Amino acid sequence: MTEKYKILGKYIKDMSSETKDIETYLFVKDRIAKYQLGIDITSKPLKNKLIEVNTNLRFEDKEKSNKKSYFEIIYSTIIKIDEEIKDKKELERIILCDVQTKIYPDLEKSLLDLLHNSGYEEIKFEKKVDFEALYNNRFN
Repeated sequence: MTEKYKILGKYIKDMSSETKDIETYLFVKDRIAKYQLGIDITSKPLKNKLIEVNTNLRFEDKEKSNKKSYFEIIYSTIIKIDEEIKDKKELERIILCDVQTKIYPDLEKSLLDLLHNSGYEEIKFEKKVDFEALYNNRFN
């Protein structure tokens, strides 16, 4: 393996869309532009230099309200790390930046499909997530 890592598989581990009633749906339809995207990345070492990376995307209203919808996808990626990779910082960068940049187009499409299929067809993400910037700014 000449690359630092190889993606062996990726899949949607969990997907959720919740809108409790028609009043909530109509309310959310008017304010969904205020919803924010949250990202959480966790990893779990497996055997033989394999790592399960779980990327959790949440699209939700951060304001207090009884009428809100909730959308979440947990996207799991199985990667194999090159035998030469021993440095913890390099491994961290692979998981938090390199893998995320590679899988993000599929992950974003899955979340948009979920939103569109939940009745919010007009939703688009204008800005792409910059995992390089997030990685570099995480301690600031």
